Amino acid sequence: MSSSAAAADALSPADLAAVADVMEAQGVDLVSPSLRSVLIAGGRSNLTFEITDGVHAWVLRTPPRRGRTPSAHDVAREYRVTAALGATDVPVPPAVALCEDETLIGGAFAVSEFVTGTTVQERGQLESLGPETVAVLATTLVETLAALHAVDHRSIGLERFGRPDGYAARQLRRWSGQWDLVGTPAFDDLAREVVGALASSVPAQRTTGIVHGDFRIDNTILDLVDPAAPAVAAVVDWELSTIGDPVADVAMMCAYRQPAFDRIIGSPCAWTSDMLPDADGLGDAYERASGRTMADWEFHLALAYFKVAAIAAGIDHRRREGSGSGPGFDTAGESVGVYLELARDACKNQIGR
Repeated sequence: MSSSAAAADALSPADLAAVADVMEAQGVDLVSPSLRSVLIAGGRSNLTFEITDGVHAWVLRTPPRRGRTPSAHDVAREYRVTAALGATDVPVPPAVALCEDETLIGGAFAVSEFVTGTTVQERGQLESLGPETVAVLATTLVETLAALHAVDHRSIGLERFGRPDGYAARQLRRWSGQWDLVGTPAFDDLAREVVGALASSVPAQRTTGIVHGDFRIDNTILDLVDPAAPAVAAVVDWELSTIGDPVADVAMMCAYRQPAFDRIIGSPCAWTSDMLPDADGLGDAYERASGRTMADWEFHLALAYFKVAAIAAGIDHRRREGSGSGPGFDTAGESVGVYLELARDACKNQIGR
């Protein structure tokens, strides 16, 4: 991120005073109302800050200040699902406070407790762990996703978090609509071909559960104290979560394994490393962990590829609008056609069955 972009994203003293007021109003006992903040991540998705009162630390998430698109960056959604999952065995950052008044700091914001651990984002970070640790970690990640899907959303108060049926059709409408907003003109014909093929083969939904929508290694905080027993300390980045088809969640996890995903990230990322199982291996591991068979796999994989293409197009759209810079912004557009072609091929496999 450029210094000018970082400055534009920074929380001002007035912003931090407003955050402190909200936290105290929602029961947080601050040692000092004079909060300090450091930007942890920004640019393409929600801005993530570490905030502190000098003794305690929290994480604040808020949408980007410029160039955001409708239905994305939903920090209130993140807050509600993690608050509900706090009562389960699924590891999430403990929810602290939520403010949906966009006038205070320029967008809604959510605050959670700071979770100590390691975020593995770059390929070199993953590969430095060694093959034994990586193998155990891959299994642990898949088991964590299966544990999420095993939660009865109604029992934890998420019965209105999303419709329980028709997930694939809704996702197709949402992401084809997103493409209409941000799509790359050069790939419009291919995108229309993919959307048409998907629309003609939407399967009936066979299972229902909480879906993360963006599950991969860099959206987790890891406990790597014992290399022989790596654990997931917290699953983060829940802005795409809803109630839906767990098979679609597994498909998204696998779609991110494609080498073209590096162009979206802007560097060799951990999740595309050859040290991790390929899509078939991850799928097999999920079936073992969950005890479920993944029905209509090729359709869900094709839809996942299309969604990643739309995500990449959205990043490239922000670059074209002059509202983003840094790793991935200049290269994400290069992955759009690749993912659309993967989606088209998966559609053909589905139709051929």
